[in-house]
Amino acid sequence: MEPFIMKPAYRHGPQTPWGGSALRDMFGKDIPDGRTGEALEVSALPGLESRAPDGITLPELAARHGAALTGTRAAGIFPLLLKLLDARERLSVQVHPDNAYAEEREGKLGKTEAWLVLKAEPGARLVYGLAPGVDAGRLRRELSRMFDQGAADRIEACFNNVPVHPGDVFYIPAGTVHAIGAGIVLYEIQQSSDVTYRLWDGMRRDANGNARELHIDRALDVIRPSPASAPLAGVTLSDGASARTVYIANERFALERLAVRGAAPQRGDAGSFAMLTALGGCKLAGDGFELSVRPGDTAFIPADAPAFHILGELDVIKAYVPDQDALRVELGADAAGVAGLA
Repeated sequence: MEPFIMKPAYRHGPQTPWGGSALRDMFGKDIPDGRTGEALEVSALPGLESRAPDGITLPELAARHGAALTGTRAAGIFPLLLKLLDARERLSVQVHPDNAYAEEREGKLGKTEAWLVLKAEPGARLVYGLAPGVDAGRLRRELSRMFDQGAADRIEACFNNVPVHPGDVFYIPAGTVHAIGAGIVLYEIQQSSDVTYRLWDGMRRDANGNARELHIDRALDVIRPSPASAPLAGVTLSDGASARTVYIANERFALERLAVRGAAPQRGDAGSFAMLTALGGCKLAGDGFELSVRPGDTAFIPADAPAFHILGELDVIKAYVPDQDALRVELGADAAGVAGLA
């Protein structure tokens, strides 16, 4: 099967009161409204499925083509979800459960995810983990006083805020407290799950004065110590004409950045599909086919795709289900620099 461009689904309006118009302004996305927070570029979530150019949904494609589309390491339910997010305002402070907790309580997959920052206004920050000296017990006590005078300041002081810049990559294992801050546009790769436990949404209210639902007890159940909050450096491999930086390769997904300077050879992998998100315009060219990719588009590379080249002068974000053993061999001692691999 040849590569193709996915058509995204969108979350917007009351679903994403923090969203804006940046996905249209930056990438020309046909967003539904001026409060569009998420473009689900590759999605099998029920009701939010992305589609092939002929309108077939991703789950339908996977059922029709099986391992030829998804690969042998991605058998069963389509495992990943790829989004572009526009945070005009800060999102809720939240946490996601791991697979065991989510399957027991929700009947769904848990969620480990990663972010690559595409745009950040001066002074933009993320919430990443709890502040030094704060544990789940103290957070519970502060949240219990949520409507007391001054409670908002005490609750905010429980969270670790991290400045961010375009190009930063953050790894967010299940159990990590986090929130995307205002003025940030980012790429997100995650397990295919919509299980989110909100801890805190500030004092935000909708047009009718209603606050969004919080899930404090379950959130506090699943909080785990956070990894280091500095952006990942990754491991860079170069062939002189282009470079490949591997940031993350856990058992669920791998995240890489390809710096293409002319022509970067690619090929299908029988073990896994791949998703290539272009940060500039480019072409994918193989024997008998050529596919134009606009900035912000995601090309889906089926597992049985023929060999091809990425043609252009741009960076491309690549996500797929990795063969961890093969990556460890390829990277050797440098494998320790890849999150989720060591």
